[in-house]
Amino acid sequence: MATAAAAAATPPRLPVAAWLSAYGLPEGRADLVAGLTLAAYLLPAGIGDASLAGLAPEAGLYACLFSGLVFWLFCGSRHTVITVTSALSLLVGASVGELSAGDPSRHAALAAAAALVIGAIAIGAWLLKAGSAIGFFSETVLTGFKAGLAFYLASTQLPKLFGFKGTHGDFWERSHWFLQHLGDTHQTALVLGVAALVVLLAGKRFLKNRPVAFLVVVGGIAAARFLHLEDRGVSLLGDVPQGLPAIGLPAVSRQDLNLLLPIAMAGFVLAAVETSAIGRMFAQKHGYRFDANQELLALGAGNIASGLGRGLPVSGGMSQSLVNESGGAKTPVSGLIAALFTLFVVLFASGLLRNLPQPVLAAIVLAAVTSLVDVAAVRHIWHFSRAEFLVAAVAFFGVLGAGPVNGVLFGAALSILLLLRQAARPRVVEVARVPGTSYYADQSREKHESHPGILVVRCESAVVYFNAEHVRERILELLAARPDPIALVVFSLVAVPRVDLAGAELLGTLVDDCRRRGAAFRLADVRGEVRDALHKTGFDRVHGALESGQHVDAVVAAWRATATP
Repeated sequence: MATAAAAAATPPRLPVAAWLSAYGLPEGRADLVAGLTLAAYLLPAGIGDASLAGLAPEAGLYACLFSGLVFWLFCGSRHTVITVTSALSLLVGASVGELSAGDPSRHAALAAAAALVIGAIAIGAWLLKAGSAIGFFSETVLTGFKAGLAFYLASTQLPKLFGFKGTHGDFWERSHWFLQHLGDTHQTALVLGVAALVVLLAGKRFLKNRPVAFLVVVGGIAAARFLHLEDRGVSLLGDVPQGLPAIGLPAVSRQDLNLLLPIAMAGFVLAAVETSAIGRMFAQKHGYRFDANQELLALGAGNIASGLGRGLPVSGGMSQSLVNESGGAKTPVSGLIAALFTLFVVLFASGLLRNLPQPVLAAIVLAAVTSLVDVAAVRHIWHFSRAEFLVAAVAFFGVLGAGPVNGVLFGAALSILLLLRQAARPRVVEVARVPGTSYYADQSREKHESHPGILVVRCESAVVYFNAEHVRERILELLAARPDPIALVVFSLVAVPRVDLAGAELLGTLVDDCRRRGAAFRLADVRGEVRDALHKTGFDRVHGALESGQHVDAVVAAWRATATP
């Protein structure tokens, strides 16, 4: 009975089984409409992001196609869409471009290999059940990082919008080049690009989650054909191969894989955080269970499929997922339908993309990445904490100065350092009894009933090796700050879930510290794992028996009984 119940409560390995049994005509009709709407949005985004990655346009189509064919089978979120994204594409363009040394075929092979390595890392993280670790990365750091990416990206696309060639280098070098060459602006290209950008931004403002970019692509192709823009000096996208690529491993060496590893690690962090955030948002909104670890498997499968299909790294796309949801999607089948429509374009209609003007493509990319700058989030961080704002600013300038790869790795390291800093300096406060109750609250916020000659302190964290000394110093500071002579120090462990060996030894040290200052030292609210750990270290044998769960009042009463002659 118990075994059967446990098995029934365990979610299926493939989440598709949870909703496929109830799938019917209403769901199919909704997913078909959403999938076609999504495809119209994905196609120009795929082409634009491939350009951003320094790849041929078909690479973006292949990435959307092959990742979309497998992602729906493994993902837990019913609305997340796997796709190429501006952040990942920029990461590939800025990093893989340096390794390929201007060789287009090597650049494409390295980009596909990066997708395969990211996929392998994601599946390895899934096997290790590391989904919960994704939440360690600070949203503050990611806000600054994404804003830095948006500015970096703008420096790569503005020359195309103005109709002249750009250059390589970091944000500052690109920006300097752009300002120096403003005199080379091609007026027809600029008018066309600005017009497309205005339409796209107006569409984002007034026609949210509608395939405005698809209409801009159609309009740009029509304008190039009927106005003979190529003859007027406007650069066009050029030929896009029709048909499927050769499926298989890209031609890279083991040395290439070693060079790609830091790039892939950065790409995995970026993709995992973004995909997890999107899935969690939709799960909360629609009331279904979200498994971050399951999403790692789906992300890994999608990237491996993209890499084998000559694509580039992919992740969950926020704007694409919102389009999918607003289009009425009920299940991940909408993503499969979008992939099948992309397959039709690749097989039969890719030649139509040849006449897409480059300024229009630049406008599509620029409009897409405006969402990377979250002004409301920056304002919220500023009002919440100047220190947090400084962290976001450091991540922002890290991307501009060190590039996207170093920027995302720096952001990840900064997130972990922030977490460790917070854990290393837990809150240790003096507490006193709330009148009429047995509850002890922070004495610094509101004066409560304190015991004369008795100091009661509480730590609000586990006491372990990297914060034990801080806890000790903080208790001694509180002891020194009391104006009255202290005869007893009570350390409440009510908010301490565990102690390690260093934490247990700290408590023994505090007994001696207090004794030298003429005060006794007692523990209160010792429970469960903490009591077991103290028993294993012999604390009770040296300093007396530990009464499990004994509250502060009981500890004080027992001490008074023994201290009174």
